[in-house]
Amino acid sequence: MIFTRRASSFEGEIVQLNQVTLQVDEVKNVLETADLVKDTLARTHRLEDYGVTVPLELLEQAKTTRLMFIMFMGLIAAISLIVGGIGIMNIMLATVTERTREIGIRRALGAKRSDITRQFLVETVALSVVGGMTGILGGLTCGPLCRWALYGLQQSMPAVMDRLPDVVRTMTPVVVPASIPLAFGISVTIGVVFGLYPARRAAAMDPIEALRHE
Repeated sequence: MIFTRRASSFEGEIVQLNQVTLQVDEVKNVLETADLVKDTLARTHRLEDYGVTVPLELLEQAKTTRLMFIMFMGLIAAISLIVGGIGIMNIMLATVTERTREIGIRRALGAKRSDITRQFLVETVALSVVGGMTGILGGLTCGPLCRWALYGLQQSMPAVMDRLPDVVRTMTPVVVPASIPLAFGISVTIGVVFGLYPARRAAAMDPIEALRHE
């Protein structure tokens, strides 16, 4: 109820609340919050003179957008892994070609094909481990670098930063701890898969022809 008092009059007006908008922290909590609101209103409004509307279409649209974003990022990651694996394979093929005479000498001294395969696979895994560790360090430094960049932009271009959405101005990368060993394992696996062909090619060389290589 709102009261208005003037010099010679006193008026009152009853204002009825007809709409309340609730905002939750995450999309996954929307339906649960709606159920809690319904239970609370049911205890205080016996006549059921209310209605709870949940924007399910917007929720489905947000879910679809999130899935598309995840698929897009997964596609980029898959392409990056394939490109990285091809790069490792090319490096190892070049290494095999440069060390053809060494391979021939090892075979002449009694090394088996499995020994040659194991040698180049170990080198490929070592290369993948170095690449994986470099990627992990880059991911761990992404958060501080992003915060430093946002702080620098806020200091140099405050007007531009104020016009940006809050999700951009407050963006902070978060590294999930479980993703570190997963990414490292995928890196080593890619190295083994793409390094297997150069290793088998080196093991399949004819020792006599390898010794003749200049």
